[in-house]
Formats: sequence, C-alpha cells, structure tokens
Amino acid sequence: MRKFIHIDMDAFYASVEQRDDPSLRGRPVVVAWRGARSVVCAASYEARTFGVRSAMPAARAERLCPDAVFVPPDFVRYKAVSNQVRGILLRQTDLVEPLSLDEAYLDVTEPKSNLSSATAIAKLLRAQIREETGLTASAGVAPAKFLAKIASDWRKPDGLFVIRPEEVDAFLAPLPVARIHGVGKVMDGKLAALGIRMVGELRAFDVHALEARFGRYGRRLSELAHGIDRGEVKPDRPTQSISAEDTFASDVPLSATEPMIRELAAKTWAATQRTERVGRTVVLKLKTREFRVLTRSRTPDSAPRSVGELTTIALDLRTQVNLPATTLYRLVGVGLSNFFDPDDTPVQSALFNS
Repeated sequence: MRKFIHIDMDAFYASVEQRDDPSLRGRPVVVAWRGARSVVCAASYEARTFGVRSAMPAARAERLCPDAVFVPPDFVRYKAVSNQVRGILLRQTDLVEPLSLDEAYLDVTEPKSNLSSATAIAKLLRAQIREETGLTASAGVAPAKFLAKIASDWRKPDGLFVIRPEEVDAFLAPLPVARIHGVGKVMDGKLAALGIRMVGELRAFDVHALEARFGRYGRRLSELAHGIDRGEVKPDRPTQSISAEDTFASDVPLSATEPMIRELAAKTWAATQRTERVGRTVVLKLKTREFRVLTRSRTPDSAPRSVGELTTIALDLRTQVNLPATTLYRLVGVGLSNFFDPDDTPVQSALFNS
C-alpha cells in the first residue's frame, strides 16, 4: 500500500505579501489588480471572513470588504518561493507532482530519509517550510491521492489530517459527493437526480448502472466512493511553455495593444530567467470582444536572447492578425514555448494559427 501526502500552502500569494510587508499582517489582503475586469488571485484569511474568494471579480471583493488592501500580484516572486518549497519537498522523495505554485502531491512510500511514517514526514515538511520560508502549509496524509487532497483541506489553515487505511470507508461515507475530485455542479446535479447526495449512497449504487449512465467515469466514481484510486504521483515535467496575459480595462483596437504587450513580454522574460531551459517559439494570444481567441506564433532561427528581442517579435506578430481594423480586443497574452535544454539541438515545431 502506497503512502501519499498532499501539501497545500495556506493563502499562498496573500501570505507571501503579508510575510514581506509587516504592515499587511492581520489585515484583509486581496491579491488582485483593481478594476471592473480584474479577478481575485488570492485572499488572506482575514479577507475570507468577509466572503472574498479566489477567482471572484475584484469589484465584488471590494464591495464585500471595503477595507481590504489590494496588492497587485507578483508571480515572479511567488514562483521563487514555490521553488524554495519544492526544494524542501524533494529532500524526502523525488516523487513530487506539483499541481500549481502552492500545492503538490508526494509519494513517500519509499522516502529518502529514515522516517518510515508518512505522518512524521508530513510534520517534518510543515516544520521545515515554516522555518525556512516563514509561511504555513497544510498537509493531508492518506493511502490514495484523492484522499490526501481532501485531507489537506480538513484542518486548514496550518493543519495536518491523516486518513489511515482502516479509516477510509468510515471517513468517506458521510461526505457529500461534491467532495470527490471531478464532481462539479453539473455532475452533482446529475447524481442528485439519481438520489445520490452522499458518498455512502454513491458506494451503494449499482456500478453497472453508473457506467451505463456516465460511461467510464461512472465506474471511476464508484471506485472513488470505495476509496480506490490507482493514480500515481507524476514528477514534474521539464518546462514546456511560460506566458503572461491580462485583460484590458476596456476593449481596445489592435493598434492600442503595444503598451500591454511590452509589459507582458517583460513578465514572461523575467519568469524564464528562473528556468535553465530556453524557449524558442514566441506566441501572441488575443481575445476579441466576442471572446474569439487567436494565437500567432513564430520560431526564429535562434531563440530570443533578450526581453527586447522577445518584445519585438511579439509586437510584429500583430501583422499576422487579419481581422478588420474595427475589431476590439479584451485580452492579450505573450508567451514562449518550444523549450529545450541549452545542450540539446532544438527541433523546429509546427505552428498552429487560428
């Protein structure tokens, strides 16, 4: 039986801001740009008491918490802290699967240390993260990946929850089916129509009926309800692409996108400096007022060697956009893809334009 840990940093972006600026500690912090089109990237626990949540429109967050301190996100800094945390996790096992900058799965069945208990490893990791980064992390320990993720949320913030093999059935049965990974509002409604509200009810439902109604996912639902998850931890893959994008305060014509493209190119270039790999293909992304998404890309003979070269190519890619001059755009993004190791010979990739 394998041993899994799910590590989840507590209110990560907001916590980094509070750590680095003592004046923000204890105050409701919202990581977001102000503006009607901005969304909340993160909210401190002080802000969450007012109902502020990630992905919420920033304007609504401001209405819910008028005294909130809005801080523009600094993803380069968050990535640096994330890498620091990743280094701590890798001391225990090479089987680390990042899900985002602030969470990751670990398989500690055969750890690098002499600690044989997954619970002891989780305690050590949380203590090291606190000591070395000044931040807190919650952890879940379980014999299955999806259970470890549920467990890490059980005692947030700064908590540890362990689901032992013999406790799986009793733990799962009273949970709402919406707690199962992949069961969103639509699937929750479909299960409700079958009279299934709790995991125990899902477990008791005939697996063949579930499969007939939902295909292979129906069988997987039944397996998860029984605590069966064959998912393995997949270690981090090499960087394939890095990008930055943003939404304009109001829709703009193509000719007015240059300032934003320059800003996003600078952010993308800064992010690439934290990886040893080199990006060769420059990508420009645009979204029209009607939500049509266009991408234009170019792979020069040699990879961009400076933010100036990246910016020049990104700006030039606008000439490949053949929509009417009256077209308005709500979003723009700049990225680098087709990454390769400096010692390798890069392979020319196909370009896909839409």
